[in-house]
Amino acid sequence: MSRLVVIGDLLLDRDIDGVVDRLCPDAPAPVVDERTVVERPGGAGLAAVLGRAAGHETTLLTGVAGDGPGASLRRAVTEAGVHLVAADHDGTTVEKTRIRVDGRSVLRLDRGDGGTIGPLPHHVHDLVAGADAVLLSDYGRGMSSHPEVRRLVEQALTRNTPVVWDPHPRGAAPEHGTTLVTPNRDEAVGFDLQAGNDPAEAGKVVARMSTVAERLRRQWRVRSVAVTLGERGAALAHGATPFVVPSDRLDSISDTCGAGDAFAAAAAGALADGALVSEAVEHAVATAGAFVARGGAGALRYAGPPGAEPSPPSDDAAPGTVVATGGCFDVLHRGHVATLQRARLLGDRLVVLLNSDASVRRLKGEGRPVQPAEDRAAVLRSLACVDEVLVFDDDTPVNTLRRLRPDIFVKGGDYGAVEIPESDVVSEWGGAVVTVPFLPGRSTTNIIHTIERGGSHVV
Repeated sequence: MSRLVVIGDLLLDRDIDGVVDRLCPDAPAPVVDERTVVERPGGAGLAAVLGRAAGHETTLLTGVAGDGPGASLRRAVTEAGVHLVAADHDGTTVEKTRIRVDGRSVLRLDRGDGGTIGPLPHHVHDLVAGADAVLLSDYGRGMSSHPEVRRLVEQALTRNTPVVWDPHPRGAAPEHGTTLVTPNRDEAVGFDLQAGNDPAEAGKVVARMSTVAERLRRQWRVRSVAVTLGERGAALAHGATPFVVPSDRLDSISDTCGAGDAFAAAAAGALADGALVSEAVEHAVATAGAFVARGGAGALRYAGPPGAEPSPPSDDAAPGTVVATGGCFDVLHRGHVATLQRARLLGDRLVVLLNSDASVRRLKGEGRPVQPAEDRAAVLRSLACVDEVLVFDDDTPVNTLRRLRPDIFVKGGDYGAVEIPESDVVSEWGGAVVTVPFLPGRSTTNIIHTIERGGSHVV
């Protein structure tokens, strides 16, 4: 498992969803009747949670206030599996509350001053030294300008550790030599000292942002800059010729909150796994697009205090019946596809729980998997019946099932006479484990053996 260190500003995001059926009697303002309230880590906290969910061993280095919201954030981050390393600060937690009606924001309320961040814990140098990649998630609250943070990033770059810098208009400039900087389109124009001299029309967004990205690369003296363009993908400047990654067009976008964090976390994770910068940006565009398609940050949930029963996701977080299935899917064959198609027919959303490379190796032995998890996940996501793929590193998907809490868990194959290991955990929230018809004689192992023998008629 690759090691990712996220450094940045931790915020508390809160969504209050309600309905409007009348106006306020003393002003022409809508009255929102509150229905649900959801809190979650924001800022660098969201990036760290997404990094851990993608299968990376993730550490978050941040400042945490000693107030109630700060305690909630500590709990939420650690429950998501992130190792939290917290420096004290003397202010109050920054909270961002969105008031939403029909899934759309009508108002945002901000509070908290962030405070002054104190000295970093001594052992952070060892943590960063052992990282496979570092992500600096800047939300303009002081971490990016902290002298010790600047030294940590500089030392990481000296060791050739990939560093991704997600900048903020109120934050500090990226460290010279940073591997990849990821501003969005509006941020890039604001950072570009020559933007006012760029006559390009709005309709030429990709061409214009490719030029801006290259100017920023030289202005900041960094190795590469990827300007995220929303539904148009991203424009990467990292050499003589711009590299543009288009995004899959989404039928509808209800909430883009957190898309930038999803992009930066995915890029950093890919670099931690040894990807080239261009490959990391391509992966990040796909990941951010899928994140937005699932409802953005507003669809994320985390459990309550330690020892409490996990809270079920609200209806708008995972609409309809959620179906999950799992496996290695090392060489995707007709039997796999038949099982996935039949599983999708049982509900409104199918999530595939995919064994990581290390997990497959433990289960199947050396020489497996034939294809890395990133490739296996990409092939699965290309199937119309698959809505989402989650990679897990354990021998069984039990921990991932507890986080996902699907209504139905599907096993393909002849399990009628044996006890299915996942049955007990799925029953904890009232879910069901079922089997579906399978195609006999289809086996990844048989396919591999046939290829090794140079045979034909592979099944």
